[in-house]
Amino acid sequence: MSTMIDEKQLAAVVKNAVAEALEEQRALVKEIVEEAIEEIALSRAIDEGLKSGTATREEVFAILEGTQ
Repeated sequence: MSTMIDEKQLAAVVKNAVAEALEEQRALVKEIVEEAIEEIALSRAIDEGLKSGTATREEVFAILEGTQ
């Protein structure tokens, strides 16, 4: 004997299962989101850097040392 399940029931079951899995793995989800945000920020910084002019070694070190 087989049990039939309609699309709405299946969608509800899958939705509940995903929600439960996300709740149980909250730390993992948080880590994934944080890493994605960091990657986006890094990508934007690289794009911005490619559009800007070049800096000399001395200018870079002056900024890092806080003397500029």
